[in-house]
Amino acid sequence: MQPMVTDLTRRALLKKALGTAILLPAAGMLSACASAELAKEQLTKGQSTGTATGDRIIGCSRTADGRYAVVVADSHGRPIHQIALPERGHGVAIQPGGVLAVAFARRPGAYMQAFYPATGEKQPLRRADQNRHYYGHGAFSADGRYLYATEGMSTTSEGVIGVYDTTAGLQKVAEYTGFGIGPHEVVLADPETLAVGVGGVHTLGREPLNLETMQPAIVYLDIQSGKVVEKAVLSDKRLSIRHLAVTDTGDIACGQQYRGLPEQAAPLVHLHTRGGALRPLQADEEDWMRFNHYIASIASLDGYLLATSPRGNCYGIWREETGELVDLQPLTDASGVAVSQGQWLVGSGAGKILTRTPLRPGRIAQSAVMWDNHWKLLFS
Repeated sequence: MQPMVTDLTRRALLKKALGTAILLPAAGMLSACASAELAKEQLTKGQSTGTATGDRIIGCSRTADGRYAVVVADSHGRPIHQIALPERGHGVAIQPGGVLAVAFARRPGAYMQAFYPATGEKQPLRRADQNRHYYGHGAFSADGRYLYATEGMSTTSEGVIGVYDTTAGLQKVAEYTGFGIGPHEVVLADPETLAVGVGGVHTLGREPLNLETMQPAIVYLDIQSGKVVEKAVLSDKRLSIRHLAVTDTGDIACGQQYRGLPEQAAPLVHLHTRGGALRPLQADEEDWMRFNHYIASIASLDGYLLATSPRGNCYGIWREETGELVDLQPLTDASGVAVSQGQWLVGSGAGKILTRTPLRPGRIAQSAVMWDNHWKLLFS
């Protein structure tokens, strides 16, 4: 294993990268209907004629002038569209078929921004409802009609899943509650079930207030009613469940933020099979410490999991069947990860893009984009 890169904080990385980032003009606005039709037409045209140049990376970033945006880039990280955001973004959700995407503000977030990846056009900004904030993530229903966003009640951090109808301009049509405090990421476990990573942390802004009484869990909700159909908890209540991924076998992988003592190590990645208990992946204490108590993004490929840590400037790879750590490598400000054409693409806040497979080290290229924690892919 190579030595860690630990001398650059995220803030320093962003300042360092300003000199190389590309500033694109912010996208204009069309009517929602016109933009959707144009985006669908261009997406279909590119797929049918073979003009697409590979999968598209979509992720939030900081721009060259110190502002924030969500960027649509090619598989080499070259920007195609840049959509301005009012504040720092976090996660992105892509509608099945790729016509619409939504970027979410970093928690406690005040907005979500819907846009059309094929054209770069955006819908009007959707502000959080009164006494609500966004937690940075969302997921679409299998048919693409509904968007499910993680939210919280601002005074209590009580968890909310906001349900938005894409056919009505992202009008909120329901709220699911009663499943826990501080939800973070939500994914579609199957077409009828949402899986929610419940962090368990009540915050004022970003300051935690209840570390002694945290109740982290993975909660499964019926997608039609919001009813809790299953719940899996961690024995260590200081492991705040943050980020989720669905594995190739349909299990849920979750990455944690450890809220215990700084000098203590804890397993930061777990797997869950429906009907069973959460099971930790394996690593030595010194290896877990290299992740600096935080996992950002996770992706499954051919029976292996890759998890990134921007705070630890590294990423790890585990064999899912055995839970064995098979590789741990440095990557400055390691952030988003996605699977494209049988390999992982891993981004960094320093603009690096790593391409690799589970058993081969891969290669690193320089992108002009200062990527934030998460990526989604629009498949060509």
